[in-house]
Amino acid sequence: MTPARTILDHVYDHEAAQPERMFLTQPLGGGQVAHYTWRQALDEARRMAAHLKEHGLKPGECVALLAKNSAHFILAELAIWMARGTTVAIFPTETADNLRYVLQHCEARVLFIGKLDDWATQQAGVPAGLSCIALPLSPATGIETWDGVVARTAPLPGRPARGADELAMLLYTSGSTGQPKGVMQTFGAVTAVAQAIVDKGVQEDGGALLDHRALSYLPLAHCFERAWVECAALLSGRGHLFFTESLATFMEDLKRARPTTFVSVPRLWSKFQQGVFAHMPPAQLEAMLDNPAMAAAVGKKVLASLGLDAVLRAGTGSAPMPPALMTWYRRLGLALYDGYAMTEDFAYSHSSTAEAHAPGRVGRPNPGVQTRLAEDGEILVKSPGRMAGYFKDPALTAESFTADGYFRTGDLGRYDERGLLELTGRKKELFKTTKGKYVAPAPIEGRLAAHPMVEMALVAGSGQPAAHALVMLDENLRPRVADAAVRAQVESELGALLAQVNSAVASHEHLQFIVVAREPWTMANGCLTPTMKIRRSRIEASVAEAVTGWYEAPGPVVWA
Repeated sequence: MTPARTILDHVYDHEAAQPERMFLTQPLGGGQVAHYTWRQALDEARRMAAHLKEHGLKPGECVALLAKNSAHFILAELAIWMARGTTVAIFPTETADNLRYVLQHCEARVLFIGKLDDWATQQAGVPAGLSCIALPLSPATGIETWDGVVARTAPLPGRPARGADELAMLLYTSGSTGQPKGVMQTFGAVTAVAQAIVDKGVQEDGGALLDHRALSYLPLAHCFERAWVECAALLSGRGHLFFTESLATFMEDLKRARPTTFVSVPRLWSKFQQGVFAHMPPAQLEAMLDNPAMAAAVGKKVLASLGLDAVLRAGTGSAPMPPALMTWYRRLGLALYDGYAMTEDFAYSHSSTAEAHAPGRVGRPNPGVQTRLAEDGEILVKSPGRMAGYFKDPALTAESFTADGYFRTGDLGRYDERGLLELTGRKKELFKTTKGKYVAPAPIEGRLAAHPMVEMALVAGSGQPAAHALVMLDENLRPRVADAAVRAQVESELGALLAQVNSAVASHEHLQFIVVAREPWTMANGCLTPTMKIRRSRIEASVAEAVTGWYEAPGPVVWA
């Protein structure tokens, strides 16, 4: 259903009805922070919108954002929308080549440059002559600044409206395979999802979570943070969003926010757990949690040490969450739930709830979402957040939908007896060994990554006698493997893990050996996407020449 009012109408209502309500808090460094009420936020956004219009931005033209999360990321998006533009947010870790591709593909008229770690390298990807504006906290660029523009420009008056069919944003996928694709999302879809998120909260907890505090640190260039954090807050008008200063100050920033809602990815949930174990042996913590008289107090103390003691609801997504890790957080008293969605449905597809959840499941379809499984097990979704299509690619858009309008996700899954969805892999990731049967790598990778020694895993072996696994050891373990005793322990535990995994999967999916990656997989070396998913093809290509030798090596564990 197309909303009669778009998200901007709600923003104008908040500006008028609650001008002094706190909206954004931005750390500036050295313990200093800047606070923005709705009045202050809209004043700056209106001034920048006026500037964009004065400089000839035409309706629908793209304005890009290359920036880490910050208060001014959201203010810039509001300015773009009020100036009748379309926002193109680019991951702040993007390479110069991908940056150039996106800016040229979307035909960006203006680029906002914000907080970045590697601007010296990235600036080579900015086309000559592109108009640029530096947000507060940006690297030294020598270009026109946001503060300079708003200081000299009068605010855009009134309530500039956007139609439901107008493009609000292009969301470029992080490119785990091939070139990034521009997903077109209209104001109608963005508003429908934001409203559904707000309504879902009211239905599940009476609206208590709408008056939430959230730390926005997952990339705003990604659809999840954009939908569930930014757009939901813009529509409800009741959230208070905090931001981080740097990785070094993350825990300090988290404790400043004391969020009531908090979302992370499995890799970071695992790191939080390892941080706890660094101060308390797992066996000791387990013993205390087993004691009914101590469990609640111990769990709250552990959560307080992580800055999560005020969290009413927590979430995870982007990759499979090991069931044992989910259970561990639940034992601490954290209401942690899994979910599943895609850029193409604006992060609105499946969610777990207090009444319907289970480890290894990503929940039921959200209200307003229709789903079914294709004959081959592919998950098909029809969501209020359905994309308008892929930018400049009508052929791919047509291929991506069934005749009756369901999006072909490319993910495989099954629903259990309670209607909870279990993800079983990606269609494109399936491969055959010489045994002639398909191997689905994702479930096997999940079993491997559940081991505390393993940070990430990749299963491969197309055309080989059997599958094999490539694992990246936990970051605290990697520096110690030069020690012979540590190395021997790793080999022993990974050998046992290999046997354990093989006992739990079909015979044609048995792993012949486990390979320990020589170098960590990072965004910097192109092995991870900005949302920390593995770039499978990149990793496999980097080790292709060594694969034959691995199959000839003795033993269950091979060192790359």
